[in-house]
Amino acid sequence: MASPKLLLLLATSLLACGGGGLLVAADYAPMTLTVVNNCPFPVWPGIQANSGHDILEGGGFFLPSLSHKSFPAPTHPWSGRIWARTGCTPGSGAQLHCATGDCGGRLQCGGLGGAAPATLAQVNLHHNSDDQASYGVSVVDGFNVGLSVTPHEGRGNCPVLACRKDLTQTCPGELQVRSPAGGGAVVACKSGCEAFRTDELCCRNMYNSPRTCRASKYSEFFKRECPQAFTYAHDSPSLTHQCAAPRELKVIFCH
Repeated sequence: MASPKLLLLLATSLLACGGGGLLVAADYAPMTLTVVNNCPFPVWPGIQANSGHDILEGGGFFLPSLSHKSFPAPTHPWSGRIWARTGCTPGSGAQLHCATGDCGGRLQCGGLGGAAPATLAQVNLHHNSDDQASYGVSVVDGFNVGLSVTPHEGRGNCPVLACRKDLTQTCPGELQVRSPAGGGAVVACKSGCEAFRTDELCCRNMYNSPRTCRASKYSEFFKRECPQAFTYAHDSPSLTHQCAAPRELKVIFCH
């Protein structure tokens, strides 16, 4: 579940033509997306496009430790999320079963999202007339690895946004995910919503508004450790940035 405020930030922009009200996406300057694995273990990045947008790189791939993969971003508006899958075991054919971030047991997620908990990089490329790139880090769905989002050669205010700490080391016991289950190492940290499934923690039903959806002791744990990240559904960190036409956007795991 992504933050409504973050989804608003990441809404796709289209240019409206006159007449019948047809919406046509503009083409923008070339841009590169780079995913970097700075972790001391392999990861399998997952990519989920928002509805109606291109599936990039089949939605997932293998990335060894201390390596990267670069690929061209669409030259039209695109938005979606990128995350790391960890503790993965290949199966037969194109199957892949992961301890965190699993997308239906597939190597290529093909449009599917990752299972919580997982740290998310949320990006929206090529929106508005000046080719804005919006991006953020979300632990609304919990945490599995630290990550940063770094733009290069953009105009305006283009900060690096990150959740760098390894929260598996400080995760409250009731939020811990272990692999193997029961006695293994802590591999991820659930959100309060994922752990307890209450309307209040999940900001559902009567709690689904900025007035009634409030921070909890669990979201406050994430906020203390990662103040730049979105930590619950109606969180609104001070992440204002106006980054126009970056040549490259890097998502770096364990950074």
